Amino acid sequence: MQHALTILACVLMLTLLADAQSPTLTAIPNTVFVGADGKFETAPDTALIQFNISAQADTAKEAYDQASKEAEVTRQVLRSNGIDPKSAEIGFFSLNPIYDWKNPKRKIIAYQVTTSVSLKLKDFSKIGPVTQQLADASVSESQSLSYTLDSTEEAKAKAVADAYRRSRASAQSLATASGRTLGELSYASVDTFENVRVLAPMQRRGMPIAMATAGPTPTEEFTPQNVTVTAHVNAMFVLK
Repeated sequence: MQHALTILACVLMLTLLADAQSPTLTAIPNTVFVGADGKFETAPDTALIQFNISAQADTAKEAYDQASKEAEVTRQVLRSNGIDPKSAEIGFFSLNPIYDWKNPKRKIIAYQVTTSVSLKLKDFSKIGPVTQQLADASVSESQSLSYTLDSTEEAKAKAVADAYRRSRASAQSLATASGRTLGELSYASVDTFENVRVLAPMQRRGMPIAMATAGPTPTEEFTPQNVTVTAHVNAMFVLK
């Protein structure tokens, strides 16, 4: 009995989820309702570099001073590549004590300062030099690189247009098969989504400088993957 109730609950839950994802429409005579997915792929126009600055010392002041020095090195790296440090954004800043958990009194043995920085670049040729120089200076504890669209309105519009063409083609096929003529659009709903791909793995501090400078940077000469914007269109057409 309990097993049957569990199955019934799952069925009801799936039904509710399906209802939540699709619009509820009252059946209207002489209409056809269809749904279709569309997409538009385009080259990214913005590179997002994210990295952390972290410093650890015996006292909070020493940790803060060390982090400040590493932040200044970061600013110098940006300036040397023609980038205004003000264009970089700080995501968070934290100062935390580090405890000796083996000691019953939980004695503080050090302090750690951590901050996150994100930088948007339109000039992709600066990606390699910036990431390599940060690694060479042992400033960044971690780095990640992703590509995206700074403005997605045009891409979304093209994805919606593709989804609409597909939905109308499906409705046209159904109308033809039933011996009817497809009329004008009487209702539509649209959802759009952007697929952002992270292309570079995290690069940890401690990578030997010889490895970083032995050849081209990890991203050099490769083409960034396209950004895909998808859309779903639900459409109702009149049947004549």
